[in-house]
This record gives sequence, structure tokens and C-alpha cells, in this order.
Amino acid sequence: MDKPKRRNTETDPWSGLKMYTAARIALGRTGTSVPLKESFAFKMAHAHARDAVYSSLNLEVLLQGLHAFNLPVHVLHSMASDRMEYLQRPDLGRMLNQASSEQLKEEGSSSTEIAFVLADGLSATAVNEHAIPLLQLLVPALRQAGFTLAPLTVAEQARVAIADEIGELLHAKLSIIMIGERPGLSSPDSLGVYFTYAPKPGLTDEARNCISNIRPEGLPYSLAAEKILYLIQEAMRKKLTGVKLKDGIGLLQG
Repeated sequence: MDKPKRRNTETDPWSGLKMYTAARIALGRTGTSVPLKESFAFKMAHAHARDAVYSSLNLEVLLQGLHAFNLPVHVLHSMASDRMEYLQRPDLGRMLNQASSEQLKEEGSSSTEIAFVLADGLSATAVNEHAIPLLQLLVPALRQAGFTLAPLTVAEQARVAIADEIGELLHAKLSIIMIGERPGLSSPDSLGVYFTYAPKPGLTDEARNCISNIRPEGLPYSLAAEKILYLIQEAMRKKLTGVKLKDGIGLLQG
């Protein structure tokens, strides 16, 4: 009688999938637990995510990069006075404080088409690392396409909806906020870009479009810029953003 074949417990059937994802799969095991190395790696990733939440905008580097576009630049602040209040009171992060609001009113900008906002969100690290490289692709493309740009703004302790107020104060047809997304254990530096046509305070998420996970390990800058340019053109053509505006760029290329 043939002996039953012994199952190979050394090979994890998930191992071949590791090259396609940064998710924690095929970690191996020691007894009934994951290996010590993987346990430490998990704690390190968790620490990076927590650090990202409490990170700050590197204003010196950001302003240096923004001034290269030859546009006025304003540094603004939400109504959240510090990071702790920002985390505990999301509503305050959606509104400019009085000084920032007055600063934009004094700008006296005439009607423009696009207002870019850089905001820390839940990962200033993402903005510090990815916002300027993305703008370096976008701004020349938008100017070549004939779009007019409002003064650039950087908002601290800010949430997505703060761009609605900023866009309205700058008389822009479209506000675009580049903001740090909630960090994950494999992506503490993910940048999100949100679009709002006819921005004004009080709009909800259904009025916006979003492109997320912009970073070299996620959605590369070049592809993100291509998608953003397409959505800008469609938003201006249809005079809307949100659930009625779809990203059909893949269909156009197919």
C-alpha cells in the first residue's frame, strides 16, 4: 500500500502574490504566531502611520517649490488652532480662520479658472514629498491648455472642504486640493487630489471627484497628472464635478 504523500508545509501558496501587493500576506509563521521579524515590521509600519498623522508641512521647501511657478502664494490656517483640536474637531478643519479669510479677501483676485490648494490633511508627509513633483507636471500642461490659475495656497490643519471656501474667495471656477490621506500600514505618504466645480462652503462629498494613492509606489505622478488634466477639462466642459463626472480616460485610450 502506497504511503500518503506528505504535504509540503514549507511553501506558502500566497508567496507568489507578494510581488503584486504591499499588503501583509505570506508572512510565514513561528508556531502559532508570525515570525518575530514580521511582528517588528508591523510595529514599525504602525509607528510610521502615527508619525504621518502628526507630521507638519515643510513650509520652507513647499514655498520654494511653489514660487517657481511665478504665482502669488498664500499660507493659510484653518479654525483648528493645533493638531489635537484638528483631530478632535473635524468641522474646524473645514473652515479658514478669520485672519486667513481676510488675507484672501484682500487679494482681490479677478475671476480665474483653477485654484490649487495644498493641505496637510492626515499626512503632511504626503504633501511634503509628492505635491510639488505633481504640480511640476500639471502647471505647464494647464497653461499650455489655456487655463488661468488663481494664486496658490497652502493650508495648515486643513480638511478637504476648506478648498470650497478658498475657491470661492479666489473667484475660481474649480478648486483642486492636494491633501495627505489617512495613512495606512503600507502607505503613510499617500496623496489625494479632490476637485470641486463652483466651490462654495456647504458642499458635500457627492459634489467632488477624487484621485487617491498618488505616490511612486501607488499611482505614479505622470499617470495622476494625466487623469487630473482629463478631469479638469471634463469638469470645465460639463460645468460640474462629483457623482455625475466619470473618469473615462481608460475608455478613451482603449
